[in-house]
Formats: sequence, structure tokens, C-alpha cells
Amino acid sequence: MARGLGSESKGKAMAGLWTGSRRGFLKDGAIALVGTFALPGFLRRAVLAQSTNSRGRKLVVVFQRGAADGLNMVVPHGEPDYYRMRPSLAIPKGQAIDLDGFFGLHPAMAPLQPLFSQGHLAIVHAAGSPDPTRSHFDAQDYMENGTPGVKATPDGWLNRALRAEKPGRGGSRSPFRAVALGPRTPRTLEGSFPAVTLDRLADFRIQDSKAGGDSRSGAPLSAALQAMYAGSRDPRLRSAGRETFAAIEMLRAADPARYAPAPGADYPNTPFGSSMRQIAQLLKGDFGVEAAFTDIGGWDTHHNQGGVSGQLANRLADFSRGIAAFWTDLGAQAEGVVLVTLSEFGRTAQQNGTGGTDHGHANAMFVLGGAVRGGKVYGRWPGLAPEQLHEGRDLAITTDFRQILAEAVYRTLDARDLDLVFPGAGLRPARFLTLI
Repeated sequence: MARGLGSESKGKAMAGLWTGSRRGFLKDGAIALVGTFALPGFLRRAVLAQSTNSRGRKLVVVFQRGAADGLNMVVPHGEPDYYRMRPSLAIPKGQAIDLDGFFGLHPAMAPLQPLFSQGHLAIVHAAGSPDPTRSHFDAQDYMENGTPGVKATPDGWLNRALRAEKPGRGGSRSPFRAVALGPRTPRTLEGSFPAVTLDRLADFRIQDSKAGGDSRSGAPLSAALQAMYAGSRDPRLRSAGRETFAAIEMLRAADPARYAPAPGADYPNTPFGSSMRQIAQLLKGDFGVEAAFTDIGGWDTHHNQGGVSGQLANRLADFSRGIAAFWTDLGAQAEGVVLVTLSEFGRTAQQNGTGGTDHGHANAMFVLGGAVRGGKVYGRWPGLAPEQLHEGRDLAITTDFRQILAEAVYRTLDARDLDLVFPGAGLRPARFLTLI
């Protein structure tokens, strides 16, 4: 930190900004802001921020960590083998929310049905990573890096997408162009492009560790830091300081703690609901956000998964309510947003002996947005007959997840260099599903 400030004594003087377990840290070009943050670290990364203001469409990514059961999320109720292999876990045909006569939503996902029927929500079934691993850690790395089978990739696909914009784009800098809601920077956003990671918008402020929890005490410290960076001999540091303090002031003026969602936006009182609420707040607040990321865990249902009710149903209700509330909260601005969901792999087609499902292969992805050609389940259905299963046990993949993500970043972030975003995949617009 002392090198970033140009003085060892200044570095030591700033040490009081670190506040116990609430800390700021840097990793691979990302700015992690957990609770109260260390401003000098933020400024070091903000110096390199060269992001543009929003060009219209915004991309939101939701990662379902733990391998969600796509077969019970988007139920193939027209497939007899589905019921044969899941005698106690299958969703009865009469209780699945029918979508097209063959597929239906789990009843806990009722909040998403209107979005599908209105043409805003598309589903891609039998999608996933072509790598056959059944390891959560490896599969998540491959999916977040965007390079299945290659663990050495140093950055995430979304970070690369933000660097792959159409040539000639320019504009003023926004430190909030890429944001993740959560306790740490996700692999998806790691890389050389600066990204902000934070737990809660209400904690995004400067605070002197000696002053306790009173945010008002940050005022003199803020003034002193502004003066220090304004007096820097480095023009990049002076510029970054001005922009960063302006961004902090924008959030302070917005008073995140008093944010009121739009009428009808019923967010669940859960960590996921809170994350979706705060992403909506950032998008509506016009802070220059173009890409946002969050995740939701709890999908590894090896035991007591449940069918219409139970463990999976509860998780699906949280997931669906959070996304539906987000859409309602955005109002007219939802037309310019594309939201994509993904999970590292699906679950086995056949239930196991402990009332659950094990690590599988293909899954279902959701794509929501005003520009989405929704009301349709995309992808080629491979079937669930024994001879059609992957390795004799899983739903087979017919759509590479990178095809969906490539279309999303191409249409929203103007990411034209798809070879940079997904190296080795050979993706071109001609291979898109044209769902956006």
C-alpha cells in the first residue's frame, strides 16, 4: 500500500482504515469491499479504471452454486422416463406449471410463470459444460473461467467480456461498471478489468476505525483523504481520487438504507433477495453499472431433496421470488436488462437411495429480459431413455453454456472479440440461439 501512495509514512497512516474483520482487499484487478472498506486500496484500482458509461443494455448473472436439479426446475412432464426414474421426487404432471405441453415449471417457481407467458423469459434445457467432471470446485472454475477443462485460465469470462467491447467505444470512467454482490470477488469477474465487490450498499463508506460505527465520523477523514489525493503529483491518482469520491458521494446521497422497491416487488427476506434488491437499486440509480453478478447456494441435494415441497422447493421459491421481484422493481428499465442464470452441472436423472439426486451433467438455464425472445424452451431435448443418457445416468448436453453467454455479452456489452471472451470455443453470431 505504501508504494501505491508513494510514501511509507502515508501507508502506515492509512493503516487505521482497516477495520477488524471488515476489510478491503485486492485480487486480480477486482475491488472487494466487504463492509467498511480501505479507500487507498480502492483508489489503487480506480487509477486503472477505464470503463465507459452504460450504453443501454445491462447484463446480470446469477450463479446457482451446488448444481441445481434442472430436471425438477424445468420438468419434462411429457417424458415417461422422467417418472420412471424418480418415483418419489418427480413433480406430478398435474402439479407442474405447464409451459408448452411438454415442459413445465416446478410449482415453487410460480412467480416466473407470468414472465414466461409475457415473452420475457426464455429457458434453455439440456445446457451445460462439455467437461465431464463431477467435482463442484472444478466445474465451477471451468464455468466461471469460460474454459472447460482448462484450470490455468487466470481470469473470468465476464471480466474478459468487459475488455472485448467493440472498437471505438469511449466515455467517462465509472468505477461501478462491473459489480458483484457478495463477500468476495467471484471467479467470473476476476481479471485485469476493475470490478467492485461488496456485501451491502449501506456499508459503502469511509470510516475511521477509531471512531466506532458512527458513519458521520467519516466526514473529516474523507475531507483529509480528498485533499491528500488532490495534492498528488500523479495525474492518474488525482483523477481517480476525484471520480471515486464522487461515486461515494453519489451512493451516500442515494441513502441505500432507505431504498424503497417499486410497488409489487416482493423480495424474499434472504441473502439472495437482498442481493437482487441491491442490484436493482444500483441499476435504477444510474451509477453506470453495465454488468452485475451474484450467486445463490444450497443446490447440492444428495439427501431429502423433496418433490413438490421440501428442500429443493424452498430454494426454488427463494430463487424465483428474488428474480420476479427484481423484474418488477426495475419497471420500465427492465426492458434494457438481460439476466442469465447458470449452475455448474445438473443432477442425475435417477433418484438415489437417500431421497435425493447426485452430481449429473446437463442442466437448465434461464434468460430474462426486455430484448429476450421468451415464452419458449430452447435447445434440443436429448431424451431420458437409458440409451440416451450421458454415461448411462445423466441428461446429455445439447447446448454448450458458452453459446448462451456469448450471445448475452455480444448483445448487451458489445463484446465483439468472442475469441478473447471464450478462447478455443470458436463461437460466432451464426451459432447463437437468437434468443436475445
